[in-house]
Amino acid sequence: MMGLVYFAPIIPSPPSLKIPGLLWEVGLNWPRPERGMKDPKAGMASNADTAGGAPGSSRVFVVRRDQDIYIQTLRKLFNESHGIFMGLQRSEEELAGKSRKAQLVQVSKNYRSVIRACMEDMHQAAAGPLLLRLLDWVRLHVCDVDSMVREVLSSENPSKHELFWNVVDVFVLQGRMDEARHLLSKEATANPTSMNMYKILDDLMKKMPMPSLGNTQTLTELELKWQHWHEECQRFLQDGTFASNPHMESICKILLGDEDAILEKKELMTTWYHFLVTRLLYSHPTVRPMELRFYAQSSMDLFLGGESSPEPLDMILMAAFEFEMHQVIKECSIVLSNWWFVAHLTDLLDHCKLLQSHNLYFGSNMREFLLLEYASGLFSHHSLWQLGVDYFDHCPEFGRVYLELHMERIPLSTEQKALKVLRICEQRQMHEQVRSVCKIMAMKALRNNRLGSALSWSIRAKDAAFATLISDRFLKDYCERGCFSDLDLIDNLGPSMLLSDRLTFLGKYREFHRLYGEKRFAEAARLLLTLMTAHIAPCSFWMTLLTDALPLLEQKEIIFSAEQTYELMRCLEDLTAGNTDKQKFQEDDVETTKVEMLRLALARNLARVIVKEGTVEGS
Repeated sequence: MMGLVYFAPIIPSPPSLKIPGLLWEVGLNWPRPERGMKDPKAGMASNADTAGGAPGSSRVFVVRRDQDIYIQTLRKLFNESHGIFMGLQRSEEELAGKSRKAQLVQVSKNYRSVIRACMEDMHQAAAGPLLLRLLDWVRLHVCDVDSMVREVLSSENPSKHELFWNVVDVFVLQGRMDEARHLLSKEATANPTSMNMYKILDDLMKKMPMPSLGNTQTLTELELKWQHWHEECQRFLQDGTFASNPHMESICKILLGDEDAILEKKELMTTWYHFLVTRLLYSHPTVRPMELRFYAQSSMDLFLGGESSPEPLDMILMAAFEFEMHQVIKECSIVLSNWWFVAHLTDLLDHCKLLQSHNLYFGSNMREFLLLEYASGLFSHHSLWQLGVDYFDHCPEFGRVYLELHMERIPLSTEQKALKVLRICEQRQMHEQVRSVCKIMAMKALRNNRLGSALSWSIRAKDAAFATLISDRFLKDYCERGCFSDLDLIDNLGPSMLLSDRLTFLGKYREFHRLYGEKRFAEAARLLLTLMTAHIAPCSFWMTLLTDALPLLEQKEIIFSAEQTYELMRCLEDLTAGNTDKQKFQEDDVETTKVEMLRLALARNLARVIVKEGTVEGS
């Protein structure tokens, strides 16, 4: 097999690449829509050199990625073909034998149907025998005739229009006999003297044998009919029936497959493959696929005539006519502006077991390499990237690595998009990417002071440190405002609150407020004391917790027992015992007042408890 040279696959690599034989490195900013290449020696150039553009000056080359994905019609092509591709991958193990072959043929037809629909969107366009497909192909690619037809028919006297015979000739060259006959009828009406010639030519064009859809006649029968018709055309030409009308005589010669007559219309055909199809139509209508290569080469030589060299598209077509699939793929990879065609063609051929032996030097087979490149291009589009995910899924060797790298680089512009990315990563157990997305969204929410959203994302990321940071923000906001925001989230933390001690404290502290609001004072008191003695509350929040105990201490009904009261006293003394805290309380009148009120309330509660407990014991 021939060796193919493609761009190397994009796998984890250093930021710059040294290319043998070049004096500069390539710096890649991957996989953004643009790639930059710079000369690393540019920094050593003097200002004078740089200003004058001398050797060594700074030069940056911008290499743009596929722009085709932003064309509306091609976006339709990408979306439609994605469904066909996925269906082919799913059915690979389901069918075998004849059923499998029929299914692969159907997939090929589905791809062609999608291409046809997109081409009809761009221009205006029947599967059947080979010749019909070739004629249909030419009509799609040579569409100048339609504008000429409109111009001719919109004129006052179409048969006198300067483009009239050009349009008739193009219709004949493309095998569009009914349309050619319709135009010729206008000539006959305008010039009664040519009526007899018109009727004969019209009858020849009408009787021309053509392969058709659903026709059960054999190729031999078609060949015999065509031979009789061809002899009839020859007889009228030799009799000089059309001698007085050069245009009709030229058309008759074309019907006979006269190569010189056809080549006289070279400017109307514009391409050698149009000439090929016209030549086959009027000289070899029963051509078989394997014979195309011979007619194609001679048609290209006759048409170009040594005046110009073949274009890249010409080489692709020649390779296709010769059934050299690897050459087709190679040429298309070089010439075409995106990877859609080669990726899907190679995948289909691979499923047909026609590319099994063709592996590339860097370890992946050709199918996977081309699918990776196509999917990478899709990821540079704001919505088509979702299609690229499925293509990566069906690349067993490098697909997972590519997908992980691309998912990390998707701009998370909205929360909805972030959730899409997250769902894709979670479905594929891409835990590192899940954490990355959640952290990014948590930071965005925190910068916008959306604490509830930030906490939710940090919990999904299982990031204990970040959850602690946001919990502190919630507690700080509570101290400043006297109430919690995002109560629904905090009330429904569930097991998630165990992610960090601070988050646990936040959830339990909110539960204390709920119990207090429901007048379940005994449960609220036990929970408050637990929060202090378990040392999960931040020290800076102890005074707030002790202050929350004041309304419970002042209730008519005794809430705290003697032992619980002693615990609260110890916590208060621990809080005020430190030198720093002691100085703070001495300097702050409000804090001093709080401490005195707490001590008074605790002492009064202790006295009430002792009296009550002594009364109970005495009775």
